[in-house]
Amino acid sequence: MNGAQAVVAALEREGVETIFGYPGGAIMPLYDALYEHPVRHILVRHEAAAAFAASGYARTSGRVGVCCATSGPGATNLVTGLLDAMMDSVPIVAITGQVRTELMGTDGFQEADVCAITQAVTKRNVLVSSADAIAPAIAEAFALARSGRPGPVLIDIPNDVLKAAVTDVTSPPAKPFARRGAGPHVSDAAVRDAVARIRSARRPVAIIGGGVRADSVELYRMFVALLGLPHTATINALGAAAPGDPSYLGMLGMHGLKAANKAVQRADLLIALGMRFDDRVTGKPERFARDASVIHADIDATEFGKIVSADVALHGRLDDTLQALIDELSRGHVPRFDDWAAEARLLGGALPSDHVEAHVLSATDVLDRLFAALPPDAIVTTDVGQHQMWAAQRAHPAHPRNFATSAGLGAMGFGFPAAIGAKFAHPAAPVFTIVGDGGFQMCLPELATLRRYDVPVKIVLIDNHNLGMVRQWQELFFSERYSATNLADNPDFVAIARAYGIEAYRLESPADADHLIERFIASRGPALLHCACHPTENVWPMIPAGMSVDDLMEARG
Repeated sequence: MNGAQAVVAALEREGVETIFGYPGGAIMPLYDALYEHPVRHILVRHEAAAAFAASGYARTSGRVGVCCATSGPGATNLVTGLLDAMMDSVPIVAITGQVRTELMGTDGFQEADVCAITQAVTKRNVLVSSADAIAPAIAEAFALARSGRPGPVLIDIPNDVLKAAVTDVTSPPAKPFARRGAGPHVSDAAVRDAVARIRSARRPVAIIGGGVRADSVELYRMFVALLGLPHTATINALGAAAPGDPSYLGMLGMHGLKAANKAVQRADLLIALGMRFDDRVTGKPERFARDASVIHADIDATEFGKIVSADVALHGRLDDTLQALIDELSRGHVPRFDDWAAEARLLGGALPSDHVEAHVLSATDVLDRLFAALPPDAIVTTDVGQHQMWAAQRAHPAHPRNFATSAGLGAMGFGFPAAIGAKFAHPAAPVFTIVGDGGFQMCLPELATLRRYDVPVKIVLIDNHNLGMVRQWQELFFSERYSATNLADNPDFVAIARAYGIEAYRLESPADADHLIERFIASRGPALLHCACHPTENVWPMIPAGMSVDDLMEARG
């Protein structure tokens, strides 16, 4: 066995069935080891798509996503996807080839110090110096990627190490932190303090974040149902609420629903669970939920007090924390907040929208119709921009793993390759991606990946001939000085999709929307629905950056 074969054997031991990548000189021995091997390699058309596909695979399955690339530009093209995974706590293992050991430090062809470059965007990275070190390094990488607060890990392997013989073929022992349940144990005293505050609260609101994806959904639903608690979600936790839960107020934040934002602002207690008080949620921190004390639960202690001070810090796995809260509540009086939840719902109302002439296609109308028609088990990924926010406002996923988006980083080009990864993770599930005309053109060649593997991903393209979110900000905050946001020279996307052998539909008239959406969803293979939408429709409501709910905007001006 050589080093490259040791990589594949280690991946097999981790249960890896699919990896996403792009070959090159330094990593060629690994591709030789993969030749006709059961571990399936998916050839993307750009390394950034490999990282995003691995992220989509991991976000929607809970398993570790794997990507690989060659040295130099191949490795550096993974960086955006690794940072995206780092910010959204997504478990990924990236394997990169490196130039031969003797060439390192000489500015050799396609040499880059990828460990130095990725130090800030990974939980850990390691340069493997011997073939015998490969198996332990990969075992540790998988354990670290999935443990604690999940995230990306990178393994860089020189070409000569991939070719070298392995002398120790024994399986590496599992690292201690690989065991499920490893990590901090939530303090009993902190749990008692939290429950005492819940019992004395009059207007508590729970905020659930992306940490709920770590096997905590059912316990979260039990917790809010036990109390009749009004609750809201960050974009990474959409789907955490039980379907039809009347106490769920929707997404909060800059483009969140009015009821969610207003309830949080009126709360006397915030129960923040697995969320990090991102600026898109809080706006101006000192004006965020000014009358509320804060219970903050997280696996990552560095989040406590980073942006919003916590009166009670619950440090531990979210499922353990929720179980401890439920158990402590059940030992005594269990308060109910149904009246407050009903009052909180009345703080909202219908989503505001711009007036669009009846004969012109509205993006919000298209997405309303699409989500009404989607099967309940659909997995939806989005790209970044206006369509992302419109989708997040309207989506009703059955589980947080059924909705994937680049939240913390906001990386354009994410949605389409993430959907490819999601489909490989869930071959039987219907998978849709909602993209804009800007982000789609950053990953458009992945249409070849769809065709090559006949991946039945459905692409909903919201084309408004603009970088819509930037254009909206220019309209509202830059005196309508529209600089570099017009995409009037967009290509014929339907013709391009058909040139790749992808079925494509062109939607231009509102009268055709229901019929074409139905045909599009029912189509058997990969398909594109090109929606030629109104160019200046905006996302409402909106809290301007750095402001508060008090400054919420519901229309132009």
